[in-house]
Amino acid sequence: MTTKSRLALPVTCYVVLLVSALQTLVVPVVADIQSALHVSTSSASWVVTANLLAAAVFTPMLGRLGDLHGRRPVMLGVLAVVLLGSVLAAATSSLPLLIVGRVAQAASFGLFPLSIGVLREELPPRRLTGAMALVSGMLSVGAGFGLVVTGLLMRHGGDYHQLFWLATALTAIGLAGVWLLPRRAGAATGSLDWAGAALLGLGLVLLILPLEEGNGWGWGSARVLGSLAGAVVVLVAFVLLERRVTHPLVSPRMLSHRPIVVANAAGLFLGFSMFAVFLAVSALVQTPRAVAGYGFGASVLAASLVYLLPGTAGGVLTAPLGGRLVARFGAKATLVIAAVLACAGFAMLAVLHSATWEVIIGALVVNTAVTFGYAALPALLIAHVTPAETGIANSVNSISRSVGMSLGTAFVVTMMTRNPIAGPVPLPRETQFVTVFVVGAALAALAAAVVAGALPRARRTPITVAEAEADEVLGAAGLDVPVSR
Repeated sequence: MTTKSRLALPVTCYVVLLVSALQTLVVPVVADIQSALHVSTSSASWVVTANLLAAAVFTPMLGRLGDLHGRRPVMLGVLAVVLLGSVLAAATSSLPLLIVGRVAQAASFGLFPLSIGVLREELPPRRLTGAMALVSGMLSVGAGFGLVVTGLLMRHGGDYHQLFWLATALTAIGLAGVWLLPRRAGAATGSLDWAGAALLGLGLVLLILPLEEGNGWGWGSARVLGSLAGAVVVLVAFVLLERRVTHPLVSPRMLSHRPIVVANAAGLFLGFSMFAVFLAVSALVQTPRAVAGYGFGASVLAASLVYLLPGTAGGVLTAPLGGRLVARFGAKATLVIAAVLACAGFAMLAVLHSATWEVIIGALVVNTAVTFGYAALPALLIAHVTPAETGIANSVNSISRSVGMSLGTAFVVTMMTRNPIAGPVPLPRETQFVTVFVVGAALAALAAAVVAGALPRARRTPITVAEAEADEVLGAAGLDVPVSR
């Protein structure tokens, strides 16, 4: 490999970590933004909602543009837009301009599918599976990094603008790193399906918006039901259009081929699990035991550093180990292992959450499951799509994860606000947390059964190749642990 090709793994790891960190940096400070800008809670929540909606529109378009015109120039363009958005968000005290900045930052979601495409182009086959696992694991690590950094910067009532200046600096570093990647021509031919992109974007907005706003609008309201019905109509129209155009944004085979459909369903579950455990554990440990009879009365900083950081930081170790599992046993087996682990972690949290170590271990197991699952998904996808479809296939999978995150957020928020304990500050009852964890365990068991039953049996990678790949990836991660022969 050339020197520039050797940069592919560290650069893509960094930019994918950036993607996830940009997503979670803002989540804990919505209340601070509301107070600083003197706006309502529902208005302030748009700094999160607008970001997710814009990501749903941008991600498939950016993945396809990378397939058509080369990943490096598209990544540079994305990072330039994210940089401008971060500067705008850091410099303004206007909610509309802040939302514009967050919309610009949403372009970062396209960096993950583009990064997988870069790895497929630059790395030899025997290193690809482990490298994709390591990069995918950065999604979980970055999410935890964002939460921890926010806790540190805001621990003494800090100014939320600091978070966006930090995002500006991190994005500038990413821009410099991507500039060093080799130039490659696009792998696909044709043009961008603008009509398909518009329909897909509209359908996803109609799907995600009620998931984000349902708690405020009312889950049985006309707006929620109308939006969901509209999403079904628009997405069906999108599928019908893609079957007719010469160069579809998403090929019809990608919408019906069983392994890809299962991969997207798994992405939905993993996104749900990651945000469900983040939000539920954070709320659980911050609940004062003296008032509610459970919880630990932890601060936001302690919730991030003590209870959530071990699980997310562990992704640095578990991501390459996930690559070893994929190389030895295949993506299907790794996904089943991930779902079983998630089931065990959620079940443990449902039963054991009265001691600090119990919550830490339970969250760690679920986060490890998410990391293993993320490690398996790109390998599963590229085994069933051509190089020209790498970007768009991973983009669609990224959207599935985003929808799962929205579902996880909506479900936890709804459960936390139902039938609260009366008092100056309404608090959720312990049974509501138990319900969240039980539902997570049940969905994990269902995911394990679906993956085991619906995916075809994959041929194992020859053991010598798997061992060499695992050694190289673990070495790249600073873990020089030889594979037992």
